[in-house]
Amino acid sequence: MAEAAEQDLLLAAAFVSDAQYNRNIPFRTSPEAVRLYHLYNHWMMRTATYFFIFLNLSLALFEEPAVYPLPFLATSVLEVLCLLVFLGRLTHFAKVTLHNVFWKDAKNICIMGAILLSLTDLGIYGVLRLYGVRSIRWSRFMRPIFLINFAESRQIRRALRSIRNTLPEITYVFLLFMFSLLMFSLMALKLFGERNLQTAEGLPYFKNYLEIVFDLYVLVTTANSPDVMMPAFDFSSWYALFFIAFVIVNTYIFMSLFLAVVYNNYKKHLKNEIRKLAYMKRRKMIEAFNLLKEEEGEQFVVREARWKQLVKLVAPDTSNSHRELLLRISDDEQKGFVDKKSFVQLADLLNIQVVTLKIRRHPLARWAPALYGSAPSRLLRGLVRHRAFVWTFDAIILINAVFIALDEDSISYAEWVFLALYVIEILLKVYTYEPREFFGKTQFWNWFDTLIIFAALTATILNATLQSTMRYNSQQILDIVFILRVLRLIRIVDSIQRFQVIMNTLINIVPTMLTFGGLTLVVYCVFAIIGMEAFHGKIQYFPANSNAPHALECGNPALKDSLFARGKYCKNNFNNFASSFIVLMELTVVNQWHVFANGFANVTGQPAKLYFIAFHIVMVIIIVNIFVSFILEAFFVEYSLEKSEVETAIEQKIQELGMGVQEDELQHEQLLDNMESAEHELEGDGGAKAQSKGLVFKIASKRYRTVDALLQRMFEAEIPLEDEGLSFEEILNLSPSSAIPRSPSSESAA
Repeated sequence: MAEAAEQDLLLAAAFVSDAQYNRNIPFRTSPEAVRLYHLYNHWMMRTATYFFIFLNLSLALFEEPAVYPLPFLATSVLEVLCLLVFLGRLTHFAKVTLHNVFWKDAKNICIMGAILLSLTDLGIYGVLRLYGVRSIRWSRFMRPIFLINFAESRQIRRALRSIRNTLPEITYVFLLFMFSLLMFSLMALKLFGERNLQTAEGLPYFKNYLEIVFDLYVLVTTANSPDVMMPAFDFSSWYALFFIAFVIVNTYIFMSLFLAVVYNNYKKHLKNEIRKLAYMKRRKMIEAFNLLKEEEGEQFVVREARWKQLVKLVAPDTSNSHRELLLRISDDEQKGFVDKKSFVQLADLLNIQVVTLKIRRHPLARWAPALYGSAPSRLLRGLVRHRAFVWTFDAIILINAVFIALDEDSISYAEWVFLALYVIEILLKVYTYEPREFFGKTQFWNWFDTLIIFAALTATILNATLQSTMRYNSQQILDIVFILRVLRLIRIVDSIQRFQVIMNTLINIVPTMLTFGGLTLVVYCVFAIIGMEAFHGKIQYFPANSNAPHALECGNPALKDSLFARGKYCKNNFNNFASSFIVLMELTVVNQWHVFANGFANVTGQPAKLYFIAFHIVMVIIIVNIFVSFILEAFFVEYSLEKSEVETAIEQKIQELGMGVQEDELQHEQLLDNMESAEHELEGDGGAKAQSKGLVFKIASKRYRTVDALLQRMFEAEIPLEDEGLSFEEILNLSPSSAIPRSPSSESAA
């Protein structure tokens, strides 16, 4: 009986953990599988997986063409090791998930196929290398598959699904756009082709239809404006009307249509994904409740002891005092059990970051209570705690920034004055606030200020010493240090109410930016490897004083008198993985991308332009527009939050408890209302009322971690608490057009 209860507890912990982190893996529920599932989700296992994924991707830096060459045997051994780790991770996943689900899951098939093809390609390449035959490592472009398809990368897969679901609508707009482009190109050929016009480089102007299509496509991106128009405009000012009409139709209308279509479809499919997550979380919490429930009168509940065991399993790093706080919220009336309504909210409760503060007296209050509690001391500490103290030193930082910008030798001695003021500021704060709390692990700004100040002090002293002894001056280093001090002004910006929506959005998009960063990494890796295979060695970089043949033409006579060579873009090549990434980043920015395309087309062939057009469509038109759509949705959500002040019942309950639970009664005025501005500090001193030792809990920030989390919480408000939701299979099959289902509660059946 005890063993069965322990197994139910372990299974319930798996369900709650999945609900907390929005995992939707359909794992087997046998005791052995559940233990393996807990191991599969352990942070060390996930970290190791990511390490080998990025090691596998980074092998391109050391393989031919290499940035840092390593022997083929070394890179081969590392690649085989990575593939074995991936195979082990996949086998582990197969052990915990349902077999019919595993073999129907396309991502598992993709991983197995990528492993098999990579090993095959590596073997063939190695054999051919032994015989001196050069071949292509065609499997390298499949390496991002591992980043996409492992269970840990569900956010990247969600972004890819959004792109896949948006493609049909984009395709229709793109076909209309291409029709417009082709029609304008045909008109340009008839208007300008017979005028015998020439470009600034002396080349025929709009004579070749395919070149006209490419030039006008570039004009859509504005990269060659107004250069492409000038020959026709010089011939007749009336021809400017053609280009104005083209830009209005294609740049402003069609590109805006792309964004509108992408945003509309992204929002629709995002809401569907969020709806699935919300139902999945509710379903998993109900499953966990059903495993642990006991009958209490006319209702089912989870006993306090079982609840504590569950929380300890799900969040082992949570302190006992923190767990007691969570229990006080879940069992508000202290009945000794948690009902179903409160239990279902446990995943949300665990996701709220709560800072636990120990109430400590300042060391000086213990060592010299008379001095520390004296009237002058209390006055001084009151001044330091006052908001005007922060404003004063922010003003000093601003004045210091002006001095740095002036960069005059006559005012260089003023830096000693500013340094002295900064050191006094830190000393006053340490005198006022308890040092261990002031330098707590969550006190980023305190650590930042202190490190910058003492780094500046050390650098200034070192610079003065070197200058007096060796006549050496490193003022540039000091300038960088002082500029870092100016960054403290971000706190002032963040404290202004009208700026908080923008700051909240910037904070909230950081986690999602990592998702789009991963998506960008996937696209960059694929295009970089293709680019290296297609353009490696075609363009070379030579130092400015080089006497090598064709050094001015980037080592290729085909680039003579080209814009690419005249612009000295020779270092922008695909000769290794790192330089390929730099080129792709420059192409993402769009400016001058047609110069790159023409340059590589000159050294290979005109079809090479298709590579650059494809990258522009994938990266700029699709992925960047998806990212812009997310930014728009993020701002809409933040503005709606400001108007409706959406808060969950969990946060409201914590606020009702006074933002904390103490071992002894604490006076309300002893709690600081704003921990971010007041350094997360509680103060007790000899001059104030005696204060008991205890704990104070505080929500680290009222800001939501991600916009997705906020949308999920907003949707959960639409689900009745008595609704146990759909089955796992029904949830996964929800479509964007599906109506919000309402399944009857199975409480009585359970």
